[in-house]
Amino acid sequence: MAVDLWSAMLTLFLIMDPLGNLPIVVAILKDLKPERRRLVLIRELVLSLIILMLFLYGGQSFLNLLGVKEEAVSIAGGIILFLIAIRMIFPPPGGMVVLKEGEEPFLFPLAVPMIAGPSILAALILLANQQPGQMIDWTLALFGAWLLSSAILLFAPLLHRVLGERGLTAMERLMGMILVIIAVQMLLNGISHYFKWD
Repeated sequence: MAVDLWSAMLTLFLIMDPLGNLPIVVAILKDLKPERRRLVLIRELVLSLIILMLFLYGGQSFLNLLGVKEEAVSIAGGIILFLIAIRMIFPPPGGMVVLKEGEEPFLFPLAVPMIAGPSILAALILLANQQPGQMIDWTLALFGAWLLSSAILLFAPLLHRVLGERGLTAMERLMGMILVIIAVQMLLNGISHYFKWD
């Protein structure tokens, strides 16, 4: 199944789940001064983009080194996305990662695994593996999804106040439902390719 730039951007944005991460961002950065809060968040967002780009361009070489087939990545990616989507629809109680008082996040937990988590890293490897001739499209899709997610996270306190807990929960569950459909499609693609070529 061919994937275009816009569908790839939407998928990556849904996997990043910025709305689901809003309460966590607010909780982690609440003890920092407002001006420092923004600088720290920008730094973490930039670090996450670097990690995501490294996986987009280096993921294929990593798969080749391990001898992993495209079908395995598609099936594994579908399972991971499905599990992430289920957690979005039915979030577990608690589970929020909060740093020690006065501690400033660096790479963990904002850049990794909140923004550059295992599900999006698997999706990027899959995109690069399935259609390596469209790397410019995938770069633009990743940058677009990251930019939109970054804008949402930078306005986390405002959006948290405007939407409230109920609004955020409703939007995250809607995103989770869409992600379930994408995950099932990835899984079906992997299984059909496996039985077609093996």
